[in-house]
Amino acid sequence: MAAISCALFDTPIGRCGLAWGDQGIRALQLPEGSDTKTVGRLWRSAGGLPGEAPAPDGLRATPTAAPIAQAIAEVTGLLEGRLFDLSGIELDQRTIAPFQRRVYAAARAIPAGQTVTYGELARRIEAPTASRAVGQALGHNPFVIIVPCHRVLAAGGRPGGFSASGGVVTKMKLLAIEAAFTSRAPSLFDDSERFGFDPVIAIEHLRAADPQLAALIDRVGPFRMQLDRINDVFMALARAIVGQQLSPAAAATIFARVRALFPNGHAGFSAAQFQRQPDARLRAAGLSQGKLAALRDLAARQLDGRLPDVAALRALTDDDATAVLTEVRGIGRWTAEMLLMFRLGRPDVLPVDDMGIRQGFTLTFGRRGQRIDDVAAALIARGQRWAPYRSVASWYLWRAVDLARGR
Repeated sequence: MAAISCALFDTPIGRCGLAWGDQGIRALQLPEGSDTKTVGRLWRSAGGLPGEAPAPDGLRATPTAAPIAQAIAEVTGLLEGRLFDLSGIELDQRTIAPFQRRVYAAARAIPAGQTVTYGELARRIEAPTASRAVGQALGHNPFVIIVPCHRVLAAGGRPGGFSASGGVVTKMKLLAIEAAFTSRAPSLFDDSERFGFDPVIAIEHLRAADPQLAALIDRVGPFRMQLDRINDVFMALARAIVGQQLSPAAAATIFARVRALFPNGHAGFSAAQFQRQPDARLRAAGLSQGKLAALRDLAARQLDGRLPDVAALRALTDDDATAVLTEVRGIGRWTAEMLLMFRLGRPDVLPVDDMGIRQGFTLTFGRRGQRIDDVAAALIARGQRWAPYRSVASWYLWRAVDLARGR
């Protein structure tokens, strides 16, 4: 076998390694935590003899050979989100078994930004019963990224395995670069609306942590929680106060009447504008005396600086944010938790006092007939398994109630 050459090169995910011979690329290695580990694993993947791996210090220069330099540029470009077609990179597969070559060829045909399952890839190589063998072949893939095994998922949109350093987390990072989150909710959010976590990784964690919850996830299907825009904490809390103990339709009607009292009220109103409105007009719009008092307190806190803005709220921990928000008259822990979950996209909120959550818990974990306090205690204890993704678990518990009601 011809001599093996190696190079290390910098990318947005760290320093990767490339090995090649006289007939093309022999291996590509993702970062392993240190250059020495990266080079060692690269050397083994490329078929180098034990004990002969080069020292990493001399491998940082870009190779002068045009095909190798071009391969490095294309891989780096893909990891920067710019280049997506690596199908022209020549691979040295002389040591690769024929079945693996078929799998790798099929995987290279998967466009960036798309995913297929192991079963689908097996069907594409006309071996429909060989999905497990396909997974094993991809698990030994020495050409990671060039042969995009990260685009192959398990059934049901689950990530499946990944042999590179970081495992599934690394796999999901690569998919994120290619915008291939097949399990993400269909809405597209800008930066201010994104979840504060990766839903795919969260679901994989929950599946591994709790088999009973995993069964519920399988019954419900993909995670489709939607986030609402939050540009103004004052308006978000005002809407929450108006909506307390009302149906969504009734709350929307009353809030629309309140907004109609202000110029351009469809776009919102300020705390100062609200404070200038007479009580009689606000009551006539449908506000109860208690909600009016709560909104007055909210507006006063906004005007004197005691109410955090969006940036300040995002910087607080869940507990600190809840403490600040519940200082507002009429804002309880449940309302603060709903804002953290559905407005800020926080990953680890468990609304223990929510009746829907408790009902979903009793349906899923066989707690029917128990005292409310006992259910709450069991929910808190079970929830320790779900951390740090209790928001996702909560969403699935709500869906358990929907399933029970035939929705």
